[in-house]
Amino acid sequence: MKKIVLSGLATLALTSGMLQASTKFYVDDKGQVFTKPSDDRKELKNSTPWYSHADKLKLSVQSFLGYKYNDFKNDTATVDYPDDTSSFEVRRAYFQVKAYMMEDPKSYYRITLDLKQEHSENSLDGSYVLRAKYAYVFLNELLPFTGVEIGLAHRPWHDYEEHNSWYYRSIAETFVETHNGAHLANSADFGFMAKTRTKYFDADYGLFNGEGYHSVQIKKGLSFEWRTTAHILGVNGKDKQTKKTYWDISFYGQYNKEHKKVALTNNETRYDDLVFGALHTVYNQPSFLIAAQYIKSLDTADNSSYVSAQAGDGYSINGEFRFGTAKEFRILGRYNNWTPDLIDDAMEKEQRTYIGGFAWKQNKNIEWVANTTVTDNEKGSAKEKYNSTAYMITAEVKF
Repeated sequence: MKKIVLSGLATLALTSGMLQASTKFYVDDKGQVFTKPSDDRKELKNSTPWYSHADKLKLSVQSFLGYKYNDFKNDTATVDYPDDTSSFEVRRAYFQVKAYMMEDPKSYYRITLDLKQEHSENSLDGSYVLRAKYAYVFLNELLPFTGVEIGLAHRPWHDYEEHNSWYYRSIAETFVETHNGAHLANSADFGFMAKTRTKYFDADYGLFNGEGYHSVQIKKGLSFEWRTTAHILGVNGKDKQTKKTYWDISFYGQYNKEHKKVALTNNETRYDDLVFGALHTVYNQPSFLIAAQYIKSLDTADNSSYVSAQAGDGYSINGEFRFGTAKEFRILGRYNNWTPDLIDDAMEKEQRTYIGGFAWKQNKNIEWVANTTVTDNEKGSAKEKYNSTAYMITAEVKF
């Protein structure tokens, strides 16, 4: 039987400093927990012994639970396709704590723990491990309209797309992150990010290690990353897709020095940069959404014998139609197309993904998604062996 490794000692270490005395807890109508009473808060009975120096703690949990059957193509003897798979999954599970410790009620410390199955070739292969996804302090309005995250923080793009344009992280990552898409950057990294918010303009920009939250920094080169978004209608639609009409246009990307180590054929080693830029737009009304983006990643190798591994370009289009009395039913779709750069342009092959599905938001805590994902990489592509049709059932649970 596969072991389940939850790093429980690490979790206890995080909370042991708070388990000092019996404290009464109070909850408001939004489910936020406080240590001080007020007229709009009810006392929680049978409270656990707990002590915190913060005036307010906000706890939340989000999990992606599902089943997946992956039917690989297996239509030619020239490609070594994997065997078909059928499995129940805990794709991700997040446990989050926010501690509000300052006079400004919008400043806080946040830590998010991420349960993820390990797929590397080591003693933990197949086990579930608990790792830090975010661990940062957010200081509100250090500058006019601008706050700053410091620590293991958000990167500028992913959080925006997941809360304004693509709401189905439970079945597929954003285009810039997904393995059969651009696969350029993950969603968190060590560094700092400034966040500017106005009625007609948003911007996130920061300096990071560049390799992401679950990789070591390769060398001293750092990564400058950004997102700028124009709210054309003067409406910020974050998490309000069924209640608002908004139209956003964004430009995002990164300039990442010495991102990838490359072993050359003459036994020398060099470090390629990762430089990419992207344009994205989304238009939303309560009954439907349509979004599209284009990414170009440059070849920085400066060498005639090879091309930077992450160089290429591609686009993604997604949309959804909503119906029902509370717009609780959704028909969703997405198409990804990514072409890696090669020395010989004639040998470049497209990596294509089609997603179609149906979602039902049962209530504010549970959403169900049934979808089919078709991976149809062009013949001769380095990822042709992953061509398949996946059938998925997913429950996204959060509270």
